[in-house]
Amino acid sequence: MTMPKMGESVMECTIISILKKVGERVEADESVFEVATDKVDTEVPSPFEGIIEEILVNQGDVVAIGSVVMRIQAAVAGQTAAAPVAAPTVEVPPAELVVLEQKMAELAPVAAAPVAKSVQGEGRFYSPLVLTIAKAEGISLAELESIAGSGAENRLTKNDILNYLKQITNNKLQIADRRSVPNKLQIADNKPTVGPAQTTNLIPMDRMRRVIAGRMVESKRISAHVTSFVEADMTNVALWRNRTKEEFKEQTGESITFTPILIEAVVKAIKDFPLINVSVEGDNILQKRDINVGMAVALPNGNLIVPVIHNADQYSLIGLAKKVNELANRARANKLTADDLAGGTYTISNIGAFGNIMGTPIIVQPQVAIMAFGVIQKKPVVIETPQGDVFGVRQMMYLSHSYDHRVVDGALGGLFVKRVSDYLEGFDLERKLF
Repeated sequence: MTMPKMGESVMECTIISILKKVGERVEADESVFEVATDKVDTEVPSPFEGIIEEILVNQGDVVAIGSVVMRIQAAVAGQTAAAPVAAPTVEVPPAELVVLEQKMAELAPVAAAPVAKSVQGEGRFYSPLVLTIAKAEGISLAELESIAGSGAENRLTKNDILNYLKQITNNKLQIADRRSVPNKLQIADNKPTVGPAQTTNLIPMDRMRRVIAGRMVESKRISAHVTSFVEADMTNVALWRNRTKEEFKEQTGESITFTPILIEAVVKAIKDFPLINVSVEGDNILQKRDINVGMAVALPNGNLIVPVIHNADQYSLIGLAKKVNELANRARANKLTADDLAGGTYTISNIGAFGNIMGTPIIVQPQVAIMAFGVIQKKPVVIETPQGDVFGVRQMMYLSHSYDHRVVDGALGGLFVKRVSDYLEGFDLERKLF
C-alpha cells in the first residue's frame, strides 16, 4: 500500500495516528492511518482487503506521497486474522531498506540510520524525524533515553520530543523571570515578597495555526502587496436579499447570504479582466482558464481555512448559494477534503461578517489578488438625480483589493475592484429568484 495522492501540490503528509496493528484484518476502504497535510487532516483508507503483515511508518513520521507505507497479505476466502507476530531480528536489512537508507543518508546524515538503544531491557527505536529534531535542538542520545515515549514499546514520537522541548522552554522562561526581579525586592525587611501578577500565558500554536503563520509570512515575502479601496452602494443588493431570503429558505431549506452575490460579481469582473486570474512561475505569467474562487471561512477554534468553489462561473446564483453553504458547513465540521482546498485562482474574504469596515488582506499563494468585503452600513450620501443632487440614506460597503504589484499594476488592480463595485451597484432589484 502506498500513500495516496492528497490533492494538488501536496507532496508529503505527517502520520498523526496508526489505526491498525500488524496481524489485524483490514477491509477494503477501511481507514488505517490518520494523516495531516498543510491543507487538511484526513483518514487514509486501505485499497485492499487482507491481513496486515508490516507497517513501515511510525506516528509522527513525514511520508512522501507515493511511498510504500504498509504491506498487506491479500485476503483468501475463510481466512481469519492472525495474532501479531514479533518481527524477526535480521542482521542484513532487505535491499529496499538499504536503498532507502542510502537515499536518506544523502539528504540528512542524522536521519540515515535509526539507532536502537536499550531502555529497561527492551530495544528502543528512534525514527529519522525524531533524530533530526534532536540534532537541531542539541539533544544527545543519552538525553533522548530519559524522555518517556508514548508510542508502541515505549517508542519516542514526534509529539513526545516536541512536548519535552516545550517543557524545557517553559522552565527557562520561569528561571529568567525569577532572575529579572531586583535584589532589593528579594531581601527587603525579611518579609515575603509579593511579585507582580502573572500577565502572560504561553499558548503553543496548533498545527493549523503554524501552517497559517508560515503561509502568511511567505506570501508577504513573495508578493509585492498593494491595496486599493472602493466604496459601493449595496442598497439594491440588501433590499433584494431581505425580500427574497424567506422564499429561498422555503424553497431550498437553506439561507441565502451576501457571499454568493459577492462571488457572482467577482466572477463577472474576472471575465472582464482575465489577467487578474493568473499566477507567477519564475519570469512567466500563467493565465488560468478556470475560475476557481476561494472563500475564507473562520473556524470555531479561531483558525482560518479557504475552501474553493471550482468553476464558479458555471453556477447560477442559487447554485453558488448552495455551494457556499455546503463548503462553510463542512469546513466548520472538519469534513473538507484536500481537493476542496486545492486549485483556487482568486480568493474573497467577507470580513463584514465580523463588523469590520475594511481591511488589507494577504494574498493566497500562488494567486496574485484577493478581495475583502466590509460591513454594509447605512450612511447619508449624495445621490445624483436628473433634477439635481440630493442627500439620502444608502447602504454602503467598502471593497479592499490586495494585489501582487509584480504582475498587477495599479490600473488593473483598481479597475478590477471598481468593476466588482459596478456589478454590485447595478444589481437588478426585480431579479427573480427562480
